[in-house]
Amino acid sequence: MKLRKNYTCPLELVHDIVKGKWKTILIFQLRNGKCSLSELQRNIDGISQKMLIEQLSELKEFELIDKKSYEGFPLKVEYFLTPRGEKMLASIKIMQEIGIEYMVEQGMTNFLDKKGICY
Repeated sequence: MKLRKNYTCPLELVHDIVKGKWKTILIFQLRNGKCSLSELQRNIDGISQKMLIEQLSELKEFELIDKKSYEGFPLKVEYFLTPRGEKMLASIKIMQEIGIEYMVEQGMTNFLDKKGICY
């Protein structure tokens, strides 16, 4: 992903880095530590493998995540948050809390219950 040359503020830049449907979800999925590609795809409803790889690549490009490849067969790769990714996770956790709060207010607790999200 290419960034623009001109920004009006740093927040605008950060928005461009994490915009899209999947990036914040991927960062949130990595909150508990390393995950393989297959674990991430299994845990995120609706993401294709192609989109998952593309989004992981962009997050890696901006040093929010990194990956470790292990020797041997079958190939094993694990993705994890970098220190910058951990900082981003803190803000994403706040956004998650706001989302939960709003869903409770709107009577959308069935969804939260189905996903096993405490409120």
